[in-house]
Amino acid sequence: MSHDSQSFTFTPVDGGVTAPQGFAAAAVAAGLKRAGALDVALVVASAGPVPAAAVFTTNKVAAAPVIVSRRHIAGGSARAVVINAGNANACTGAQGIMHAENTAASLARLLGGKAEEIVVSSTGVIGVPLPVDLLLAALPPVVSGLSPQGGADAAQAIMTTDTVAKEAAVAVSVDGHTYTVGGMTKGSGMIAPNMATMIAVITTDAPLTIEACDAALRAAVGTTFNRVTVDTDTSTNDMALLMASGAAGGASIDVENPAFAPVSAAIHAVCEALARMIARDGEGASRLITVTVSGAATDSDAEIAAFAIAGSPLVKTAVFGRDANWGRVAMAIGKSGCELDPEAFDITFAGIDVCRAGAALGFDEDAALEALGAPDVAIDVDLHLGDASATVWTCDLTYDYVRINGEYRS
Repeated sequence: MSHDSQSFTFTPVDGGVTAPQGFAAAAVAAGLKRAGALDVALVVASAGPVPAAAVFTTNKVAAAPVIVSRRHIAGGSARAVVINAGNANACTGAQGIMHAENTAASLARLLGGKAEEIVVSSTGVIGVPLPVDLLLAALPPVVSGLSPQGGADAAQAIMTTDTVAKEAAVAVSVDGHTYTVGGMTKGSGMIAPNMATMIAVITTDAPLTIEACDAALRAAVGTTFNRVTVDTDTSTNDMALLMASGAAGGASIDVENPAFAPVSAAIHAVCEALARMIARDGEGASRLITVTVSGAATDSDAEIAAFAIAGSPLVKTAVFGRDANWGRVAMAIGKSGCELDPEAFDITFAGIDVCRAGAALGFDEDAALEALGAPDVAIDVDLHLGDASATVWTCDLTYDYVRINGEYRS
């Protein structure tokens, strides 16, 4: 993995969210999903509350766990995060808030801490009361199962329509210390994060301060999770949490410390890897699409143009059908609202130049058909108006997307 703006070397490591020192995780089957499936995950800072930061959905219909966790994380520290799948606890009124608060309080008692140290998160169907008795009954066994090797089980437990568990971890060496960043996420549909992601937990054993946690997380989320779209829908339950155990030692790292840049870059690398996994695993998806708009007049122009392309059902279905119909890309740029010279932009579709200076280029349709059959497809646009650029990840739109969402509650 590499970080665009810095030349730091990251070593991929195993273990996901429990790869960093000072963390343990576990998962159990509480009966919230199909029988026998892991559906409650717990990640704990082993030594007690640690510096932490989180960002949450900007959807105004925010789920109960989002409301409670915003309050709990406001002080900048956390001991643990508990996540249930199978029920979103969203649009559940005062009862939903009470259930989220009871979950935090019950877990805090088991861990020997305060309810305010617990972050709670839920994912699943909206508008159905949370079977809180099942969740509370799962807490003692999940606490007793905590292990530094529990990351893989936790990543599996938070899946909903995901087809694969999503975890990543890297190590970076800084001034004689090796710091590790790990993470897990879930997300496959209802994906268009806005100031957060679906549900992600990022951990590090670097001794980051509260302020450094917040700065690193927001910087990473802005150009990774917030650059993913599967279906343009922002969930009610989105959350990204970063916890820093400091267990790898060394002096405290604030944003002014030279060690902050490589650690922040490692956090970015893990978030980018997880973001790409989400796009690749979009509901029904057969291809990961990477949209890059360069040469824009402003960063904002680059981003809105890239999102317009990535969010277009016509572009996404063209990739599914292996049709290099670049006119759909031109359409999306034109409707986006970005500054545009219609006689200046270039389009490259799956590595094939198809448009230059706003006009068609002849290309080999058979070669394009073959290129669009690859699992990774790139759409590159150069607006030739400036130096700004943005990359957005999405996926193709297939028959299975309609089937999966048509049958979601069946």
